[in-house]
Amino acid sequence: MTAKIAYDDVEVGTELPARTFPVTRATLVQYAGASGDFNPIHWNERFAKEVGLPDVIAHGMFTMAEAIRVVTDWAGDPGAVVEYGVRFTKPVVVPDDDKGATIEVSGKVAAKLDDRTVRVDLTAVSAGQKVLGMARALVRLA
Repeated sequence: MTAKIAYDDVEVGTELPARTFPVTRATLVQYAGASGDFNPIHWNERFAKEVGLPDVIAHGMFTMAEAIRVVTDWAGDPGAVVEYGVRFTKPVVVPDDDKGATIEVSGKVAAKLDDRTVRVDLTAVSAGQKVLGMARALVRLA
């Protein structure tokens, strides 16, 4: 399948609609159940602090998955993403309160390639800090 966005309608610099994703301790428990990743740094505050973290942190793969949603929502087809990679730069710290944390994600078309694909660069921030670096997706457009 290809994206619903037409390649000819997209220019370098096109900004994707930004999104904010809430993350609570309950979200982390749900993700742990779905992924099978029950590392205690994602649910046990005492353990997280013992290993030098400020508090419980979100799974890196969860953060990565939330960020790519900006691209798949824009493209209209998750199958249009042909490549995706990130570097984890800072953890998403999730406090044990009613608010939790948020991940703010924005994206921009950084390059148009010859094979009807575009490179989208993503920025993901939580608590004022960039949590993903080199976050890039190649997307095949219609």
